[in-house]
Amino acid sequence: MRQTSALAPHTKGPTITAGEILVEIMATTVGDGFLEPQSLIGPFPSGAPAIFIDQVARCGGSAGIIAAVGDDDFGRLNVERLRRDGVDVSAIATIADRPTGSAFVRYRENGARDFVFNIAHSAARETHMTDEAQALIEKAGHVHVMGSTFAIAGIGEIILEAIKSVKARGGSVSFDPNIRKELAQDDAGRRLIDDLLGVTDLLLPSGEELQAASGLDDEDAAIEKLLASGIGEIVLKRGADGASHFSRTHGRIDAPGLRVREVDPTGAGDCFGATYLTCRRLGMHPQKALAYANAAGAHNVTRRGPMEGAVSLSELDAFLAAQLSEEIL
Repeated sequence: MRQTSALAPHTKGPTITAGEILVEIMATTVGDGFLEPQSLIGPFPSGAPAIFIDQVARCGGSAGIIAAVGDDDFGRLNVERLRRDGVDVSAIATIADRPTGSAFVRYRENGARDFVFNIAHSAARETHMTDEAQALIEKAGHVHVMGSTFAIAGIGEIILEAIKSVKARGGSVSFDPNIRKELAQDDAGRRLIDDLLGVTDLLLPSGEELQAASGLDDEDAAIEKLLASGIGEIVLKRGADGASHFSRTHGRIDAPGLRVREVDPTGAGDCFGATYLTCRRLGMHPQKALAYANAAGAHNVTRRGPMEGAVSLSELDAFLAAQLSEEIL
């Protein structure tokens, strides 16, 4: 069993991640799919790793991303947004002969969503270990891993190399295990998950992801197994019901959800995780970090566009104050 280690403070170096960057284009009407001409809105900057790292920067953390975009307006839209918000974009490569990824989204009457993705044949496939990526890794203090990025050839290898380098210098790792169930059930996929869990300091699962990570259905048993393995903190995302923190140091801390009108849930979990991680790396107590993270997730769903709800801690203070005023009234 490995020894539990704490999250590296922000003075250790920036938080970095790697993965897909894309634009999201949304249908303005509710219905089934894209089988007829319809009104659309967008493009919005998107991609789970991009949303995450943008929110890290908005919260005051030093942040960088390894990725690739096409030599097109969709790519420029994303890079300029990230740069404007304070993200180190030096390791985002521009690929001349592949387009920036895209996702078309339409809501159904029941709240489910239909997606049409172009990621597999986009510039994201050409994300490689460049000199710029290596330089970013060498100064990083924390690596954030998104399980979904391992579906894109080449990115997994970059992540694993970054973990090895950062851990060797006393840095830390967070893991959002948003991995398809099929991967978790595959032998190679299971080994990958176990390898990642073996170096994880902060785990950020939802309910089903907690089960996939632990192999157990019972929440308490799953939490105990993962903490016993050496993971320092687990933050369980419960959607509209809030979130819970678990650790040997602070025990269990629950934070209720906030009542908001949902407009677009895409990116809420990424904003939640980014805010919690950044607050903890800045030295905040888990209870305060959890309150900010809940607010970030709730605020994000009130805006149309996955990255449009990313905000600073001072803006989250104002959002929480407004929520409190509404409860009193």
